[in-house]
Amino acid sequence: MELSCSLPPGPRTVEYAQLAEALGYRRLWLYDSPLLYPDVWMTLARVAEATTTLGLGPGVLVPGLRHVATTAAAIATLESLAPGRVAAAVGTGFTARRLLGRPPLAWKHVETFVRELRALLRGDVAPIDGRPVRMLHPEGFAPPRPLATPILVAANGPRGCAVAQQLGDGVMAIAEPPEGFAWCAVARSGTVLEPGETLTTPRVVEALGPAIALIYHATYEAAGPGVDQLPGGRAWREATEQVPEAQRHHHIHEGHCVAVPDRERPLLDPQVGAMTFTGSAAELHQGAVALEHAGATELLYSPTGPDIPRELRAMARALHDR
Repeated sequence: MELSCSLPPGPRTVEYAQLAEALGYRRLWLYDSPLLYPDVWMTLARVAEATTTLGLGPGVLVPGLRHVATTAAAIATLESLAPGRVAAAVGTGFTARRLLGRPPLAWKHVETFVRELRALLRGDVAPIDGRPVRMLHPEGFAPPRPLATPILVAANGPRGCAVAQQLGDGVMAIAEPPEGFAWCAVARSGTVLEPGETLTTPRVVEALGPAIALIYHATYEAAGPGVDQLPGGRAWREATEQVPEAQRHHHIHEGHCVAVPDRERPLLDPQVGAMTFTGSAAELHQGAVALEHAGATELLYSPTGPDIPRELRAMARALHDR
């Protein structure tokens, strides 16, 4: 199983990418949430020019944020900067859609988007919005078509996995590895515990804070009062629901995967960190072996907290050195 990493675009992304490359990470996937982070394509271009072997790509793109032709051109541009190193993942959207005040897309929209994107990258004429569309870049303005950029579909349930089987080169999952995929990338957040550390150790609390907050956010968005089942979940929900509904999506996703707002910190139970990919180096090695046996071919490590270099180094040692 390959070890990759996924991060939000940010001011130190190039530094983190160069470190990941030196540590032997296979790919860097960057989140696409334009109301939270810098533009994913501009950041990927910077990473492409600062690295030589690291695979890279957006993970995940959300149809509706950009026209499919814009996405095809962005992929082609990145391929010209990092030939053979590019992949892309497409999904229904989570925070990127929620921050627009919208739910995730229906799978029929993702299916249409991937079909159109693949046709454009092949150099075919694609029927888009009822009109024939084709990439017409002159020589030197984009790599020649067809472009064989791998496309993963981010999915967990049966409908999404069916789209991934039909149209994707593989699947990207946040739950257990779906069966039947030759390329199965599984995302996990967490931290490697040093001897003597526990979930309540201050360093661990800081490292896991954004990942723990994400569990509350995602559970609430998916199940509403179901978040009450988490430790402290009812208090978290009641505080959240004091915010008017029209603005609540901004409140929930502030600092998503980067930093926990001070107002939210007392509401998060550190024990929820047990739901993340956290443990001693030996325990995480065993966890990675279990994921591989379950069908994962790529582990997307998503470090959070104030010291991303430490997290990248510790996870690489835990999984590569054993």
